[in-house]
Amino acid sequence: MLYEYKLSTDRQGFSNITKCLYQAFGKSSVKDGLCVVFCPHTTAGITINENADPDVVRDMLLGLDKAYPDRAEFRHAEGNSSAHLKATAVGSSANVIIAQGKLMLGMWQGVYFCEFDGPRNRTFYVKIIGS
Repeated sequence: MLYEYKLSTDRQGFSNITKCLYQAFGKSSVKDGLCVVFCPHTTAGITINENADPDVVRDMLLGLDKAYPDRAEFRHAEGNSSAHLKATAVGSSANVIIAQGKLMLGMWQGVYFCEFDGPRNRTFYVKIIGS
């Protein structure tokens, strides 16, 4: 089963999309398998990280900005090379194991859509695969 979701993003930030995974999983009858979330954009990504303390997201964005700053020597005409670098570092997908009828996310884990070049209207996909 494949599910498509849309969201509007800010200039840069993380949107907690964990509920979307649970929603897609709830529509399935899969007891064991895999939940895949995929971002089809080159300046956005998907990650799994802590969802209890909002400072974690702030710190991740700060760290990515420090690791991948805008640079005058970048040649990409759109001027968003740092967004491409951040998206590459974060990755475009994440997998969550489904076992015994449950998504196996940890107590403090959430799934995030990571925007690095907004504001934009974005799409992501959730695929539930049963064994």
